[in-house]
Amino acid sequence: MTKREHAAQLRADTSIHYNCCQAVLVPFAAECGLDEESALRLGQHFGSGMRMGAICGTVTGGLMVLGLAGAGEEKAKQFRRLFQEGHGDLNCASLLQRAKERGMERKCHCDGMVFEAVECLERLLSE
Repeated sequence: MTKREHAAQLRADTSIHYNCCQAVLVPFAAECGLDEESALRLGQHFGSGMRMGAICGTVTGGLMVLGLAGAGEEKAKQFRRLFQEGHGDLNCASLLQRAKERGMERKCHCDGMVFEAVECLERLLSE
């Protein structure tokens, strides 16, 4: 199973809500020296922009992955820059508002952000 498929599986699981941060972090748990349960606990309060509309959980999860995987500051800057350029913002509340204005449902928007973050991390970590 690819990391994107793993993230999609987590986001599709209706028995539990895996927030955006968790859905980005868990597929990379092994590379980060974590078991999946530890990754779930680590990311539990970072969904919905740290539960207050701040930095998107996909961004915080991505930065956790990069840090735990030993990537340097340049990779973190690149990751943030790619999201900022692609979406015009890094804050959950703003991103959700923009999605709503485009008529996009929240889950669809957030799933897309998760998948994009996972794919971006795979590229950055393979460079």
